Formats: sequence, structure tokens, C-alpha cells
Amino acid sequence: MARFASIDLGTNTVRLLIASLEKGEIEPLLVSRRITRMGGGFTCEEGLSPEACRRTIAALGEFAADLARHQVTSLRAVATSAVRDAVNGTEFCAQVLARTGITLEVIGGEEEGLLTLTGIRAGLGDPDGTILAFDLGGGSTEYTLADGGTPRFTRSLPLGVVRLTEGKQEPAAMSEKIDRELTLLVDGMTGAGVIVDPFGALLVGTAGTATTLAAMDLGMTDYDYRRVNGHWLARSRVAAMLEQLLPLTPRERLALPGMEQGREDLIIAGALVTLKSMDRFGFPGMKVSDYGLLEGVLLTLAFP
Repeated sequence: MARFASIDLGTNTVRLLIASLEKGEIEPLLVSRRITRMGGGFTCEEGLSPEACRRTIAALGEFAADLARHQVTSLRAVATSAVRDAVNGTEFCAQVLARTGITLEVIGGEEEGLLTLTGIRAGLGDPDGTILAFDLGGGSTEYTLADGGTPRFTRSLPLGVVRLTEGKQEPAAMSEKIDRELTLLVDGMTGAGVIVDPFGALLVGTAGTATTLAAMDLGMTDYDYRRVNGHWLARSRVAAMLEQLLPLTPRERLALPGMEQGREDLIIAGALVTLKSMDRFGFPGMKVSDYGLLEGVLLTLAFP
């Protein structure tokens, strides 16, 4: 049986999926993730920090061993915001190949949004109607509007939880940055003749912030993707969780059920982007997808 694998190297997390495909359905054999904070210490002048590169290459080395053990026949590994923005991104990819044997493909924001849409549709049973998907990552957020699975608009914004947390630090400064970028997003949609009707569309959130907020809403002590995938997260609950989180220290946040270790300092930025995305378009809440870029990339191997 053919075994496929995908790797999503993001600004905060690097993830591996090894699976078989049965009648177009993903049958996971191994799902692994490491928070390596690829974008930690990033600068425009020097790009990726040596420490972040070492952490991430170590994680990819472990993934390479998993690929060999599971006798993977086809792999696609993609890198997103931090690597594509870094002046030393090409050098980093060469180091990864030399140290792990993994070839990284640096993808653009638009392709990232479209691949994420493919993964979301697979995870949520190919939902009909209009959806506005947003993939909130460490370095960027992709917004993709689709009708019946057909993309109508996609845009990548420089809004990511690592970028915001390290660059702005205070919630007020984060909020100003988010507001500016969302205004540009709406202006771009208007210029393209695209209007989002919150009464006729579904907002879908994916990636670590969305799944962490869902796990917190569900009070999970052990993460269960089957309960998170498709979970409805009301705007009022996001607002309440943000209010609860704001006065806490990162250590205190980590004690809350559902909080993923390594995300306790980033969750404020993530909750702000989520809440402001709902408010800007008038959505009363969102459906959470545990599926996203990782699954979309894997599906391209079987259905190029």
C-alpha cells in the first residue's frame, strides 16, 4: 500500500502527516508536531536566527527517521511565512536537505491559502455554500473565500501570532496592527468585487490558535482532533476566553485545560485576530477545522 507524507514547516510549528489514501479519504498512520518557533528572533536584516534553525532542523531529523520507519513512498514538504520572508531562507533549505535529506518547497501566500482550503474541505466533508476560511499561523494569516469549493478570493496578510507577539507585545498595539491589515483585506475584496455576507456564509478557522481555542472551550485535558474538528466556537466564548487570559501570566495560562504548551505567550495575539476577524465581517462565530494546510499538501500527492 502506498504511503504518503506531508510536512508543514510554519513560523511556530512544524508538523508531519503520514497516511494512506482510501477512496480519496485520508487514513492517518502518524501525526506529529513540534513547536520550534521558526520565526523566533527573526530580523529583516539577518532572517532566521541560528537557534531557530537548529531547533527546526533537529525536529526535521526526527521526522526523517519517521519517514524511513514507515517506508513512505511519496513526500511533499512545504515551508511558509518565516522561510519565504527570510534573507537566509535558501541557505536554511540547503542545510535541511544536507542534514535530513528532506527537500523543502517554499510556497507563496496565495498557494498556501488554496492548499489550506483543500484540506479544510476534506476535513469538514466538502461543505456546500460559501465559506470564508482563515488560516492563522505564526507569521501570516491567509483568508480564502470560496463558493461550493471554488475559490473566489485569497489573500495572505502579515498577521501571525509570533510576528505580532514579538513585534507588538502589548494588546493595544496588536489590535491597531490587526485593524489596519483587516481594512486592507476588505479593501482588496471590494476592489475584486467580492462581498462577504455573514448570513449566507460560514467562517472556518484552522491552525493552532483555532484548535487551541476549541480545546479550551471544550475543557480538554487530552487533545482529541475528532472533537475539535467541526466544533462551533461562538464569538461570545472567544471574547470571554480572551478576557480570562489577559490578566494571567504565560505560566498561569498553561495551567488552563486545552492550552497547548508553547502557545501560552501567543494565544493573546491569536485570540485578538480571531475575534477581530469575526467582528470585521459580522460573523457570530466560526466552525473550527483540525484539517488545513498539512492535509491539503498531502492530497496533492494523490491528486496532483
